[in-house]
Order: sequence, then C-alpha cells, then structure tokens
Amino acid sequence: MTAFPPSLISGYQTFTSQRLPTEQSRFRELSERGQSPEVMVIGCCDSRVSPEVIFDASPGELFVVRNIANLVPVYQPDGGAHGVSAALEYAVQVLKVKHIVVLGHAQCGGIRAFVDNAAPLSPGDFIGRWMSMFIKPGEKVEIRDHESMTEFATRIEKAAVFRSLENLTTFPFVSAAVEHGDLQLHGAYFGVAVGSLSVLDQEAKEFVPVK
Repeated sequence: MTAFPPSLISGYQTFTSQRLPTEQSRFRELSERGQSPEVMVIGCCDSRVSPEVIFDASPGELFVVRNIANLVPVYQPDGGAHGVSAALEYAVQVLKVKHIVVLGHAQCGGIRAFVDNAAPLSPGDFIGRWMSMFIKPGEKVEIRDHESMTEFATRIEKAAVFRSLENLTTFPFVSAAVEHGDLQLHGAYFGVAVGSLSVLDQEAKEFVPVK
C-alpha cells in the first residue's frame, strides 16, 4: 500500500492539537447549519498563493476555486465539463455570495509558459487549451518595444485578471446580481516575493497597493 505523505499526517496532527481545539465550536456550527461565505475567490493553483493564508480567513469565510492562471471562461452552457462555471453558479445562485475576487499573482507559471510559448503548451494538451481562453479570436499578445520579458509577464498576469472579470459578466446570473446591487466584482494581485497585495481600481484601470 502506498504510504500517505508523512508531511500531511504531521500537519493534521498539529491541526488537531493546536488549531482544532480553539475552533471546534465553529466547525461544529458549520457542519450543522452549512456554509454561508460572503466572498468567493477565484485564484491560481500555485502552491505559493493560498487565499486562506493571504486573507487570514477562518473556516467557512471563503468559497475558493483555483485553476491554472486564475482564469474564468466565458459563459458557454454546452455539453462540456465546466468546473469553474459550476463553482461560480453555486456561489452566486445557491450561496448568494456578495463579492467575487479574481486573485492574480506574480511569477505565475501558466502565464509565463504562455508568453514564452513553452512546452508543454502544444495545441492539443490540457494546459494549452486552457490558456487559450485568455485570448479573444484574432487577438495578439506580444511583447512591447523596450519591455523586458519579466515586465511582459507581469503585464499579462494583470491582464488575466481584467479578462477574467470581463468573462464573469458574460454569465447571466452574475450580471443580473451585479445590476441588482447584490454582487460586487473585484480584482487583486499578489506579489509572492514580498507578500504585497494590490487591489484593482476599476475606474482608473490600475492596481493600487494595499498599505
């Protein structure tokens, strides 16, 4: 039998001896009445960017979906499997979240592979097809004059947040909730190296550092 990762066993033992005793009543309450988070976070799978850690969230406070490069697809109710869309539908229609935050981050591997056009991003693989959602038909994403590759990647990391917010509004139940004042959409960008957080000012179309 394959051994369960020892680090996870150790972490669970620490959880049960230290954190669980202080939050046992909350876990019990959540199990009895269910979850009612006010915030959904759409983040990246990157192991360095955990929304629960960044926002110091307790159990039941965040409804989180993570994928490569924190992308949101356009509304496409076809016969395909749409994990992000399903999570979004549940968050808005069932949980009635009041906020959706698209959380991008620095040094995103998916974005870097995309701008580098690096392996394994062949047209037929999963990652390549997933990242293709980022680009509209006929749209070109190219490095600018006098722009370094690092600057290019950072610009595209932030552009992915804009595109995901744009794609969110293609979902009828999302746009309706926003129009009725029941839902707000937000963008954020996390700097891994220094732990910085910037929040999108949607009128100015720029990310403003949180002090």
